[in-house]
Amino acid sequence: MTDETLANVVSAKRLVIKIGSALLVEDGKPALDRLHSLVEEIAGLRAKGVEIIVVSSGAIALGAARLGLPKGGRASLADAQAAASVGQVGLAQLWGAALARHDHISAQMLVTLDDLEERKRYLNAAATLERLLEAGVIPVVNENDSVATEEIRFGDNDRLAARVAQAANAQGVLLLSDVDGLYDRDPSLPDATLIERVEGVSPEVIAMAGEGSSSGMGSGGMLAKLQAARIAERAGIALAIINGKPDHPIAKAVANNRGTVFAPVRSDNARKAWLGGRLAPEGVLSVDAGCVDALGEGASLLAAGLTEVEGEFTRGALVSLHGPKGERLGQGLVEYSADECRAIAGLKQAEQEERLGYAPRAAVVHRDHMVRG
Repeated sequence: MTDETLANVVSAKRLVIKIGSALLVEDGKPALDRLHSLVEEIAGLRAKGVEIIVVSSGAIALGAARLGLPKGGRASLADAQAAASVGQVGLAQLWGAALARHDHISAQMLVTLDDLEERKRYLNAAATLERLLEAGVIPVVNENDSVATEEIRFGDNDRLAARVAQAANAQGVLLLSDVDGLYDRDPSLPDATLIERVEGVSPEVIAMAGEGSSSGMGSGGMLAKLQAARIAERAGIALAIINGKPDHPIAKAVANNRGTVFAPVRSDNARKAWLGGRLAPEGVLSVDAGCVDALGEGASLLAAGLTEVEGEFTRGALVSLHGPKGERLGQGLVEYSADECRAIAGLKQAEQEERLGYAPRAAVVHRDHMVRG
């Protein structure tokens, strides 16, 4: 564990800043004063040598207003895709113009979940980000909602920001929210207390998250931010949540030390960090108590400890690992198809060949292709 402070996160060599729809769009129109205030801070950080990647929401909200779509463009997937198609143009223009006022070049980068889930595409995205930053460009990243379906969506830009930070080898992520950070209960309650530092996103921390964002405009909420923090912490990336509503929100949060900092709890190698950050498991493997203990000691998942298989998947798919009470243990790449896993569940090595018709592999999920938590 490390001693990151909010000031340290903001001064990271490479920083991802995420700003949500509620901060950029008000009554269907761009919140220009807030945008220019934030861009002024971004320019100040760049002058200090901080490399910046922006993850920006707002395309659907902007496009929905221009098209007159109900429910902010979220009444249906088709509405959201149409709104995003229109709004992405305007959003890119807004960021480009605002950054150009400070002599900075921006680049638009639209990604879907598959772009960061599939290994080769992830590496391609990482290479593009690296080249843009080397050239002094400020990438502005958003989910490509114009083509993403429910099955291939991040669903919120908080988790996208954490995944982009992984791909870009960033040291910090700053999530600008409509609240000061994580509270121990609903922040509207008079006795709610701001949690200034979190070392490990535990089930107890998850329980503190309320549902949804206060604005009703975005698709995230505090739970999504905690999921983003979990992705970041295993990759050795510090993440902070601050209130993005005030004028010059970053400087104000640092001056008042007001926000929540999530300290990185470990630093997985690049492949395991990518694996741990993947968001779309194709199935679930449940194991017995003895297997839980073995996994905790760094062992591979063997068929003998496998008790239940959910979903349909092929060899090499991403699967979640659950304990006997349904508790999540981690995830990994499976060495068998779902049907093969069902066939050998609970069997010892000597029994598996007879059931499979060929010599069994060393493990159902090898420890080198597995991440805990």
